[in-house]
Amino acid sequence: MHTVTKLAVVALSELDLWVYVAAAAVALVIAVVAFLLGIAYRKSKHERAIGSAEDEARRIVSEAMKTAETKKRESILEAKDEIHKIRTESDKELRERRSEVQRQEHRLQQKEESLDRKIENFEAKEEKLATREKELEAKFVELEQIKRSQFDMLERISGYTAEQAKAHLLDILDGELQHEKAIKIQTYEMQTRDDQDKLARKIIAGAIQRCAADHSSETTVSVVPLPNDEMKGRIIGREGRNIRALEVATGVDLIIDDTPEAITLSSFDPVRREIAKQALEKLIVDGRIHPARIEETVAKAKAEVERTIKETGEKAVLDAGIHSMHPELVKLLGRLRYRTSYGQNVLNHSMEVCHLAGLMAAELGEDPMLARRAGLLHDIGKALDHEHEGSHISLGVEVAKKHKESEEVVHAIHAHHGEVEAKTVIACIVQAADAISAARPGARRENIENYIKRLEKLEEIANSFEGIDTSFAIQAGREIRVLVKPEKINDDQMVLIARDIANKIEASLDYPGQIKVNLIRENRVVDYAK
Repeated sequence: MHTVTKLAVVALSELDLWVYVAAAAVALVIAVVAFLLGIAYRKSKHERAIGSAEDEARRIVSEAMKTAETKKRESILEAKDEIHKIRTESDKELRERRSEVQRQEHRLQQKEESLDRKIENFEAKEEKLATREKELEAKFVELEQIKRSQFDMLERISGYTAEQAKAHLLDILDGELQHEKAIKIQTYEMQTRDDQDKLARKIIAGAIQRCAADHSSETTVSVVPLPNDEMKGRIIGREGRNIRALEVATGVDLIIDDTPEAITLSSFDPVRREIAKQALEKLIVDGRIHPARIEETVAKAKAEVERTIKETGEKAVLDAGIHSMHPELVKLLGRLRYRTSYGQNVLNHSMEVCHLAGLMAAELGEDPMLARRAGLLHDIGKALDHEHEGSHISLGVEVAKKHKESEEVVHAIHAHHGEVEAKTVIACIVQAADAISAARPGARRENIENYIKRLEKLEEIANSFEGIDTSFAIQAGREIRVLVKPEKINDDQMVLIARDIANKIEASLDYPGQIKVNLIRENRVVDYAK
């Protein structure tokens, strides 16, 4: 029983196994079929989608082709219209150009015909002119014969040859022209004086009144007072060693004479003279006078004078209201304090010229600052002419250019004595201011020898002209009075001779201010009643 049961169980187990296997096989088959069906379905779906896309693409392409065809037709039509329009315009322009060319051809043809007619007229006129020329030549020959016969007749009647008559007529004409020239010169001079004298007097007088200053002539010697005459011996020293040491150290001559309680210092260089004066005064106060002490004192005096020079230059620039001047020019201005010209202190003179130039420039509408600068520096070369070769003008121009002064200032320095022609108003103003400052009474002095020589030279220049009887330099050389011979010089010639004398004085002499040339002609007729 149990065995049968076990067999039945085993049989059932085997049967279930086969059932399971069969079920699995069936499920596998079903799965494969389902998979294949799914693949077929997706393929079909994709094929339908692809077909739809292809249809859509064909539709789009078809529409695009239709649109392109439409656009093409439209473009062709537009191009045809544009071509037609261009062709129409070209035809129109061509017709206009042809018309213009035809008009030009017609005009040229008319001009050509006109030129042909003119040429024919010119040829006819040339023939007439040639005939006329031959007639005129014949008449000219006839006139020459008549003229020659008339000249011969005139020579016989007048008793003059042609050359003599020509010379006589030229003499008459020269006299008439000389008379007219003298009258013209007098007229222009009077007119110029009338127009300019009032304005010039007003400007110059106003400048002088606003810039009045005291003047005193300076000399080339300095006097040092002594406490007593015994000090003279101490200054001379044993065998003169002290005075020699002082003269060597300062370059100044010490003059010890019978003048009581005084020693005279003489030197052409005012700076050296000032150094010697200060050193000697310090030695006299100190009382220790020997060569070593003299050298030490002179060195201190030089330092003090240099400091004074710098301060004086700075003060001058400040008083003039001028800015941005080179320090070396400031020092040279300070040196002018110890420089004199005809006894006039050059720094005081430069300051006066500076102020005068500024005032006149303001009146004339020029730059007062530039005029003051040029006036202050116009004699700057005099600070160097004791140490360098050349005139103070050339030295001044050189130092002004070296320290970058403007062209206007350099030109004013160069032209203030007329060495070159003044080409700017500033240069003319500086010339006038310099003459005013130098010509004022008491401003300058001359030694008697130079004064007499200048007066003699004035008279010599006047007497060098033909027809002059005698001449006199008067008013300290400010005027020369010239007496002419009336039988040789007439009134018209006096104007020309006065101008020639003035020009020769300007070219030959150096003088401050101006010199008046006064010509006098006198006719005296004497008769007696018997």
